[in-house]
Amino acid sequence: MTDAALPQPLAEIRDDFLALSLNDRLQLLLEFSDELPALPPRLQGHEDELERVEECQSPVFIAVTVGEDGDAPDVVRMHATAPRESPTTRGFASILAQGLSGLTAEQVLAVPADYPLTIGLSEAVSPLRIRGMVGMLGRVQRQVRALATD
Repeated sequence: MTDAALPQPLAEIRDDFLALSLNDRLQLLLEFSDELPALPPRLQGHEDELERVEECQSPVFIAVTVGEDGDAPDVVRMHATAPRESPTTRGFASILAQGLSGLTAEQVLAVPADYPLTIGLSEAVSPLRIRGMVGMLGRVQRQVRALATD
């Protein structure tokens, strides 16, 4: 993966993880878990408008907007919910929500599908959990593709 294809927020998150020992990477993932942004008011109570990420063991739901809420027409926002009892999954959702929100649709679509494999957590969490994060990214990109062509 070339850094040219990786937007700065995601590159910084990756570099932050890779600069740490394995135990500290898990701690950082837990910190991200605590920082999962809340759903915007218009989605609270309307969780049925979010898409379930079937690849995740825990119930994770995402919604993507492009050019809404005063953003430029091509700016993406990712919203996600995940249970507090699933800190790994919440952490992954938070990494993506924080790393993708604010990017353009083109930037989001250019993020390599293997990004979750590059942040140094493959040795620390199960392959099933990594697969869940890959699934989240794929669903976000699919929603962006659909919204950007509307």
